[in-house]
Amino acid sequence: MSNGLNVDLLSAYVGIITTATISIYFGSFGSLSKSKDPSDNDEEDSMPRLTSEEAWLFPVIGSVLLGGLFLVIKYFGKEWINWLLSLYFILAGFYSVPHSLIRLAKIMYGTQRWNEFDRHRVRFEKATNNVASFSVRTPSLFLTPIGVIPSLLYAFGNGPSKSILLTNILALSLACEAMSMLKIDSFRTGSILLSGLFVYDVWWVFGTKVMVSVATSLDLPMKILWPKSITFSAENGNMMLGLGDIVVPGLFISLALRYDHFRHTRTRAAAAGPFSKPYFIASLAAYIAGLATTMVVMHIFRAAQPALLYLSPACILSFVLTAWRRGELIESWKWNDGDGDVAAPSKDGSTVDKMGSDAGGAAAGVSSELGRPLTPPEADYW
Repeated sequence: MSNGLNVDLLSAYVGIITTATISIYFGSFGSLSKSKDPSDNDEEDSMPRLTSEEAWLFPVIGSVLLGGLFLVIKYFGKEWINWLLSLYFILAGFYSVPHSLIRLAKIMYGTQRWNEFDRHRVRFEKATNNVASFSVRTPSLFLTPIGVIPSLLYAFGNGPSKSILLTNILALSLACEAMSMLKIDSFRTGSILLSGLFVYDVWWVFGTKVMVSVATSLDLPMKILWPKSITFSAENGNMMLGLGDIVVPGLFISLALRYDHFRHTRTRAAAAGPFSKPYFIASLAAYIAGLATTMVVMHIFRAAQPALLYLSPACILSFVLTAWRRGELIESWKWNDGDGDVAAPSKDGSTVDKMGSDAGGAAAGVSSELGRPLTPPEADYW
C-alpha cells in the first residue's frame, strides 16, 4: 500500500465518518421522549439526567479504568481480559441489538403507525396477584429473534479475531442505546463533559501510549472498524474509531435535538410531526467536520489522533455560534432538559409543565410520572 491517499484509504475514511454519523443520527432521535396515545400504555425508560457535578467525574473514572486495563494487560496478558469483557459485551448485545432494531423500526414507522400494531401481553401471576407483566407489539416478535443472532455468531465465531461486521453491529447498537438512555441535562453539562474528556483524550494519546496500547490489545466491540480496502479485504488492515468518540459527542448532539424539540413544543399546539432542527443540524455538521479534520491530520502526520481534540471544540462552538446567531445564547445556556419531565404545582393547586405555560406545557404532551395514577406493574418493553 502506498503512503499517499488512494481509493482504498479514502473509502475507509468515508466509511468511518458515515457509520459514526448515522449512529449518532438514530441515537439522537431515540433519545426523544415520545408523546403517548391516550389509549396506549407504552412506557419509556426513565433515566436520570447527567448533571454538571457528575460530568466532572467522567475523565477521572475513565482514567482509572484505562490505567487499570493497561496494567492488567501488561502484567497478566490480554487473553483472559478479552474473554471476560467479550462475555460482558455479548450479554449486553442480547439486549442492545434487538432494542436498537425496534427503536429503528419505531423511527421509520412513526409513533402513530407503530401504536396501531397489535399488542401482545404476557403476565406472571401468583395465586390471584399480578406479579409482573410486559407487552410487545407484532413487529417486535420478528425483530427480537433477528436481533440476538449477531451476539450468538460473535460468541461462537472462530478465528483469532472477530468478524468486523459482527463487531460493528454490536458496537453501534451499544452506542445507540447509550445515546438513547444516557442523557445530559443542559448545554452547560455537555460543555463540561466535552471539555473534561478533551483533556483526558489528549493526555492519554499524546502524553502516553496507554490508550493506543489498550485499544489495539482488546478485540472487543468497543470500537468500529473499517477495512482499508474498497473491496473490504483485510490485507491492508483496518481503520478504527473508539465508541467514546461516537457516544460522548453524540450525547451533546442528542441534547441539541431535544432542545430543538423543546422549542417546537413550547410554541406550537401539537408536539407531533416535523420540526425545525437548527441546533441539531449545526452540531451534527460540526461533528462531521471535526471527524474529517481528525482523519486529515492523522493522514498527514501518520500518527494516531485523539478525536475529541477536534470533536469537542467543534460541537461546543456549533452550539455557541448557533445560539448567538439566533439571539438565544443566554436562554439556551440556562435551559435544563430535566425540568421538562417534572410537573410543578400552580397557584390554584393544579399541575403545570415546566417546559412552558399551563397551556403550552399541556399542549407539549409532556406528563409527569408523579402525576400518573398507579397501575399494575406492566411495561411495554418492545
